[in-house]
Amino acid sequence: MISVITPLVLLPAMGCDGQLWARQVLDLAEIAHPELGDLTVDDSLERMAERVLAHAPPSFAVAGVSLGGYVAMEMIRQQPDRISRLALFGARASLNARPRTMAEQGMLATEPHADPMLSKIISGPVQAMAERVGAAVFERQQRALLARPDLAPAIAAIHVPTLVAVGDHDRICLPEDARALAQQIPTANFRRLRSCGHLPPIERPGETTALLRDWLKN
Repeated sequence: MISVITPLVLLPAMGCDGQLWARQVLDLAEIAHPELGDLTVDDSLERMAERVLAHAPPSFAVAGVSLGGYVAMEMIRQQPDRISRLALFGARASLNARPRTMAEQGMLATEPHADPMLSKIISGPVQAMAERVGAAVFERQQRALLARPDLAPAIAAIHVPTLVAVGDHDRICLPEDARALAQQIPTANFRRLRSCGHLPPIERPGETTALLRDWLKN
């Protein structure tokens, strides 16, 4: 039996790079052909989405964390017929966020864990990603979110199988905010990851891969 390989675009969170998705790239290789979308150049969700769409396959699934999730929703608003599935981690239905420095964003992303050893394990890789991405990119990404674009048209355009997932200790996107987003999407499946903060692919890689595998297959 020939396995179906799904083109999969992966979008990172603010201040992160492809290392965020490293485990999923390896673990999903038999069912997906992943590629990383570039969110480092532009300073608006609209232009980020345009850039990713310009380099993406004709038809594909897309998964995003936080900023990446908002870009994924904007991609569906722009070209809904090209996207077959949508996975959103740590995303909510509105962007009422205050400005944060890179240090504050990193602290919120890595501290909210029930397991204190987990924070120590991931804080190094998260800091390394932030240093590789750099302050200038972080500021552009922050501007994209601070513009507070209206997500309602993008959410209304979602009619594909959708996974909405959130860490139960996420302090950037609270679990109730992610659940509220899922409730606005008729095709959404909501999941909470235990003992997890804002970056599930690197904090709980096994559980994240399992969720994505189920989402891609079913």
